[in-house]
Amino acid sequence: MFNYLKKFKQVVISSLTVMMAFVLLLATIELAWIICKDVVSPPYFLLEIDELLEIFGLFMLVIIGVELLETIMKTYLTEEVNHAEIVISVAIIAIARKVIILDVNDESSTTLLGIGVVILALTIGYFLVRYKRNGKIDAA
Repeated sequence: MFNYLKKFKQVVISSLTVMMAFVLLLATIELAWIICKDVVSPPYFLLEIDELLEIFGLFMLVIIGVELLETIMKTYLTEEVNHAEIVISVAIIAIARKVIILDVNDESSTTLLGIGVVILALTIGYFLVRYKRNGKIDAA
């Protein structure tokens, strides 16, 4: 019974990997399309701030997708990987995306403080997990 469940898990993980790769391909094509469309529309070769923020947000979204794909492959296809470290690193990238596309004029001070606390907590958690693994704190 355990062997069947293990094989089922492998099939599910393989399916998720293929689907995530397909979604990343589509997201990359869409990002390329948006860049081309914005560059060839008047004023030519100039991007407005809202277009730049949209493009940077999409770049970060693709990077998060790549990290998720790597997480699926590393974490679930090999058992010796520390799950917490990978999940925290993906969360750090996701919150970095939020900070990059954030319009500070539209957010309350409480929201900005909360984002700062989340960044601090994720950073501390990441270094604690690495410290536990290595026995010392090192730079990634």
